[in-house]
Amino acid sequence: MSTSVTSTTPARAPEATTGSTGVYELRPDRKKHRLVYNVLGLVIFAVMAFPVYWLLVSAFRPNHEIRSYDQTLWPSSFTVDNFVRATEAPNFWTAIQSSLIICVTSVAGAMLIGTIAAFAIGRFDFYGRKPFMTILILVQLLPPTAMLIPIYIQLNNIGALNEYWGVITVYLVSVLPFTTWMIRGFVINVPKELEESAMVDGCTRMGAFWRVIFPLVAPGLAAASIFALITAWNEYLFAYILLQDNDKYTLNVWLMNFTTDRGTDYGALMAASVLISIPVVTFFMIVQKKMAAGLTSGAVKG
Repeated sequence: MSTSVTSTTPARAPEATTGSTGVYELRPDRKKHRLVYNVLGLVIFAVMAFPVYWLLVSAFRPNHEIRSYDQTLWPSSFTVDNFVRATEAPNFWTAIQSSLIICVTSVAGAMLIGTIAAFAIGRFDFYGRKPFMTILILVQLLPPTAMLIPIYIQLNNIGALNEYWGVITVYLVSVLPFTTWMIRGFVINVPKELEESAMVDGCTRMGAFWRVIFPLVAPGLAAASIFALITAWNEYLFAYILLQDNDKYTLNVWLMNFTTDRGTDYGALMAASVLISIPVVTFFMIVQKKMAAGLTSGAVKG
């Protein structure tokens, strides 16, 4: 005798239906939820974008209007005098030179060392590999202020105070753990079969790395370079403590020139902040095309 079992699982209502016109449409309740999420996203975007908007508007706002108690979202008049005062401030061009030397060198060094370290961690199984990866994360938990005095003493002992290479070393070491960990995530996602195929065709391991692995981890390199540049470009504390000459200050330390005993020149300060953000934004626009995911998807079947 055979028995039949009837499923008692309730049928789920379809999340979408096909309308009379044959177009795939969401259910009304789903549309309502999507509208709520869209509105919430716009509110969050407005809250995050408002400081940037206020910075840009204040950079072109006359100084007397900035100091006025009656603030408006849109200035009554525009002026470029704030930018003129910012660029004519003492040590403006030397601050640009210092920031470029320190940041470009530290980012390039971090990317070179971090890429090699990420490849070694992602491809080789050596003794102490897991503790080393754990240390990379734990180092990021230490606040910079806790390491300021030891770093100052060490750099003073080796004569690196008030020297570019001392600050470069500090910046490089600061961004290296996270960049290594980030690039490692892209390296392990590259199938080993691609590297092995290149080595079968006659490439050395280093040749396979530069010809196969390196182009495929370009999104990781772009993301890590942006993180490293933003961290180094916006750093203030170490540059202020380790550099002592006005002609060696970075741009973030140079901004102190607009705050004196007589008060703060907010217009020039806002204009200078806009000028400082241009290199980072430009660099992001250049490399953002490389930050697309899935370059290796489908490279190896199965």
